[in-house]
Amino acid sequence: MGTIIDLHMHTNKSDGALSPKELIDEAIKNNVKIISITDHDNIDSYTEDLIEYARNKGIILIPGVEITANAKRCEIHVLGYNFDLNNKLLHECFVNLKKVRLNYLYEVVKNLNKLGYIVNIEKLKQVNAITKAHISDDIIHNKENEDLLIKTFNHIPNRGEFIELIMNEECPAYVKRESISAKDAINIIKQAGGKAIIAHPVAYAHEDNMSDDELLEIINEIKPDGIEANYLYVDRNNNRFDECEKWNKFAKKNNLIVTIGSDFHKKDNIRPEIGFINWNINISEECIKNIYDNIKKNNI
Repeated sequence: MGTIIDLHMHTNKSDGALSPKELIDEAIKNNVKIISITDHDNIDSYTEDLIEYARNKGIILIPGVEITANAKRCEIHVLGYNFDLNNKLLHECFVNLKKVRLNYLYEVVKNLNKLGYIVNIEKLKQVNAITKAHISDDIIHNKENEDLLIKTFNHIPNRGEFIELIMNEECPAYVKRESISAKDAINIIKQAGGKAIIAHPVAYAHEDNMSDDELLEIINEIKPDGIEANYLYVDRNNNRFDECEKWNKFAKKNNLIVTIGSDFHKKDNIRPEIGFINWNINISEECIKNIYDNIKKNNI
């Protein structure tokens, strides 16, 4: 069973496969009525043309973004919703984050080159919001890296495998990316009138060995409005985890609103598609209404 609301998806303005209009068309095909495009560290999808396109198609398009931030010992992704698209401080934040991502690219390529990997840095420099996924894809799709990849992995890895074994913390090509603090990211979203949400809490346990108590400590410090409790997680071995019930209880206990998102990037027959049409998710109409109402409430 799918859902008519999906508030976490990516276009080719960051690391998704579809253009913003193609993403809206895919949502329509999947019978999803309420969406948010949450590209990494930019809101370039939100042109007047796209907003008009969504309106004419009967889609409720809520302004969104996913900011990669730092909190204590790991990255925390902060989702922002329903903010002022013209907010000056928000735009300044995105300009600075673009510089951070470019600096990260230069440093991580040095490490990857030392390991023997060939990276098309000139091509990657043209990417609007460069991510580990872009770099990983560039390497694993380059025939010149094939022998080294097979020697290292015994096969050609997918992007997630390469990132988790080569680029993440405690891995040979790891580079700490200097970025905005999660607290500052949340404050910027709120001052722009938006809602600030901790993305995919389920992922921090699986990827960073973070306990629920550790996450709660971070939440109490940075004070988001809520968490993305309704999220279906897939690890690098393509194991699926549905912990929605747990995180909805966590949110209720700690007075946090909840959101829902597929985190759609592209169709791969493994991860959730827009509206979760390929993966059963239990969410009531009342819950959908509450999510929408809470996100639409302005902070200002």
